[in-house]
Amino acid sequence: MSAKAENASRFDGLKWSIVALLVAVGVGGNTYFSGESLLYRVIALLVLASVAAFIAYRTEKGAAFFELLKGARTEIRKVVWPTRQESTQTTLIVVAFVVVAALILWGLDTLLGWLASMVIG
Repeated sequence: MSAKAENASRFDGLKWSIVALLVAVGVGGNTYFSGESLLYRVIALLVLASVAAFIAYRTEKGAAFFELLKGARTEIRKVVWPTRQESTQTTLIVVAFVVVAALILWGLDTLLGWLASMVIG
């Protein structure tokens, strides 16, 4: 491992501590300033989240996570999504099976209830 990579990974714990501190400041500040305008609180939280994300990105695990997100985005672009007609047909088939299953369960419940009342009654 190179000296530069060792130094970078050495400070990862400190960086994650700063990220945790920023999140805690965001939560605490949002609670403390609950009487202030929602717009100002949202802007402050977005700024804190951006700084925390930047610091997290500079860590070894953070960089690996963002690479994973890039890979996932690439894979999503490869997916062949169904057309509107295919989605509608599939949805109708699922609804039909759910209705049939509900009718079967209702019939069984009624039959078993009737049999139980005959035994008890």
